[in-house]
Amino acid sequence: MKKMVSVLAALCLSWTFAAAVSADESLENKACRSVHLFYSAPEGVAFYTEMKVEKTSPGTYFMAAGFNMGYYGIQELHNGKKLLIFSVWDPGDPSDWDAHPDSVEGEQRVKLLYKDESVRVGRFGGEGTGGQSFLDYDWKLGQTYRFCVSARPNGNRTEYSNWFFVPEENKWKKLVTFSTITGGKYLSGYYSFVEDFLRNGESAKIDRRASYGNGWVKDKDGRWHSLSRARFTADSNPVMNINAGIKDNWYYLQTGGETKNDDVPLWGYMNRGPEGLSLPDFDAQPAPAPERKTEIK
Repeated sequence: MKKMVSVLAALCLSWTFAAAVSADESLENKACRSVHLFYSAPEGVAFYTEMKVEKTSPGTYFMAAGFNMGYYGIQELHNGKKLLIFSVWDPGDPSDWDAHPDSVEGEQRVKLLYKDESVRVGRFGGEGTGGQSFLDYDWKLGQTYRFCVSARPNGNRTEYSNWFFVPEENKWKKLVTFSTITGGKYLSGYYSFVEDFLRNGESAKIDRRASYGNGWVKDKDGRWHSLSRARFTADSNPVMNINAGIKDNWYYLQTGGETKNDDVPLWGYMNRGPEGLSLPDFDAQPAPAPERKTEIK
């Protein structure tokens, strides 16, 4: 879907990300620079985080919960429509810009094991290939939203489910379960980001900002680990109207417009204290999902 996400997928398991990205002058003044938080945490069965969007513009992806095989967050499309998106990769090269959704066949594809009736699913290409899902949802500025991704290794595959706490219903909802070949791996490579995917020149003049709080990873032994350390990184766009930091014990990311890098320097680390943090009130221990015969098209 977006090349920036693919670059992250290829690099998110390495903390040498800063050295791996070279400047791409073609992005300058075309788009806001994509900015990210990479978190330190062990392998896990669940990744929980809270996010609130403070400034937005059409063509923005606020990614809450990225991991070694996919990503999950909210978008504002070019026409102002808002939604949730959750994607999981097929095995292969996620940085293959020319990959076609139909280039992977049969057992090598992501499988759909569960889908809530309100969710749309499909396949994607152009950044590797895989399965993705969409939930139309009119999210609001300043509202805290809660996200969770769970993982259940099953033989040579891992089953990834995404969960969303719907504030209007005051309950958690499981949206989709995708299964992909991983060699039976758990969650790892945790990150969040803000991306301008409109990239029309005008979009670079508008700032975007999101905050991330009360993040946790549940390890294989059932212990929750706070995301108390994060690194501020960015893509190859050379502009420096970007920023990150901690406010009220929440991490924040900002990019575009009149943003200034006054707080944490690029490639710098942040350490967050325990103030205001609380263990998730949601047991995300993944359960087996009944396999569906429906193919993702």
